[in-house]
Amino acid sequence: MRTSPALRAAALAATATVLLPLAACSDSDDSGGADRSTPSEASTASPSSTARKLSSQKLDWQPCPAPNEAQGGGGSPSPLPGGTVWECSFMDAPLDYGKPDGRTIELALVRGKARNQDRRIGSLLFNFGGPGASGVATLPAFGTEYEKLRTRYDLVSFDPRGVGRSEGVECADNASMDARNQEDSTPDDAAEEKALVADQKSYIADCEKNSGAELPFVGTTNAARDLDLMRQVLGDDKLSYFGISYGTELGGVYAHLFPGRVGRAVLDAVVDPTQDAGQSSLDQAKGFQLAFDGFTADCAERDDCKLPGSTGKEVEQWIADLLDQLEKQPVDGLGDRQLTQSQATTAVASALYSQESWTLLEQGLDEADGGDGALLLALADSYNGRSKEGHYDNSTAANIAISCADSKQRFSLEQTKAALPEYRKASPVFGDYLGWGLLSCTGWPVAGAWDTPDVSAPGADPVLVIGNTGDPATPYKGARAMAEELGKGVGIELTYKGEGHGAYNSGDACVQKAVDGYLLDGRVPAAGTVCG
Repeated sequence: MRTSPALRAAALAATATVLLPLAACSDSDDSGGADRSTPSEASTASPSSTARKLSSQKLDWQPCPAPNEAQGGGGSPSPLPGGTVWECSFMDAPLDYGKPDGRTIELALVRGKARNQDRRIGSLLFNFGGPGASGVATLPAFGTEYEKLRTRYDLVSFDPRGVGRSEGVECADNASMDARNQEDSTPDDAAEEKALVADQKSYIADCEKNSGAELPFVGTTNAARDLDLMRQVLGDDKLSYFGISYGTELGGVYAHLFPGRVGRAVLDAVVDPTQDAGQSSLDQAKGFQLAFDGFTADCAERDDCKLPGSTGKEVEQWIADLLDQLEKQPVDGLGDRQLTQSQATTAVASALYSQESWTLLEQGLDEADGGDGALLLALADSYNGRSKEGHYDNSTAANIAISCADSKQRFSLEQTKAALPEYRKASPVFGDYLGWGLLSCTGWPVAGAWDTPDVSAPGADPVLVIGNTGDPATPYKGARAMAEELGKGVGIELTYKGEGHGAYNSGDACVQKAVDGYLLDGRVPAAGTVCG
């Protein structure tokens, strides 16, 4: 999932704010800027003695503890089918790959060992997106959905640098996050604009105060180098990889840096690597509107839909009117918190990630119209990483830090306001919401690495690239762009005609057969395969 800081900052349920391009690792000035070395340079640079020690380190795997607050909290992970216990460990990595003999950081890992060790291929590394999602918390939560892959792989994930237990970025405290999420993220006058800009400056100041030493090094190229270090430490000659949403861009960057080390790789819910931050954000507004249109059309076609309207457009207008009412008069939510327009819009966006959530969205909208905003606020809380106890994970802070380390683009207030009409045209519901999110990286203390990442990977093994025609967060055309940028014979595109964010976890038998066949047996699907 590549979550845009726009949606994030305004409000990581599934896996979206302004889709900012990925970041890079250290520049020549060691400031965390783009690493412009060629794949051969990345692959053949002579390792220092420290680097050799890091690549040969032995991990101390122990039963996983409960996730900490930064990872989202909750209980210890349940055993896998057959009683296999999830194991956790830490891997040492350089803070700055430009200074491999300098400070090291600990990266948190999780592992579910393969069922059939005699036929084990190796480790299959997962990144679930965000950026900012804790893989150590997410993989055990959804591990049974990948149980077939565990027949021949150790299932492995990690908290990327800046996330969860991996030197998690710290910004605002819980009370400040509550206040921030209650504020109007789509200002209508000069006073509200001033408040939004002031809040942005305050948030960035908190990030710099609490995590300033790490912020230059949380970009995506450093994360890709971490992946290659994990590959070595786990004992694999090539990287077997499953990237989802933002994880697809991380996978593409890895393939560019280390094409000869790409093994069997799957990219699902694909970020378009050819778009800069503004283009990605606008395209995402269109994607969410497309998914929203699907939701309202489905509602209008059903006799049992709780929302008024005989056509999709009428249902959409009713929802838009409700959101307008919430801006003027919020309704009771949870505890002493109210459901505001911004929180309600976040809830709508979060529910569009999965068609299975449409029923909850319908119910929540109906209840909010009656003055009860509890369900919509709960959906927004889930998206924002807020627990029932009022504790926030660090997914929002990590999302912004990684995205702003990645993207060079910084939008002024004037540029943002000038872009709003095009956003409103793209999406009457989400246009303002995503358009104002262009300010998310304005004033960030670290310069971005690139406009768009280089994912070209000549000579790499085939990479299966899956696009979903109804994906709101990573619009469908991104899959073709990724396949083309990876290069001829490398990017193998597969289309899933469905709704929601991603394809493999939709349950579609055709998609799962293609993915499982490739990862487990090396059968590459025909380019252009269509499922659904």
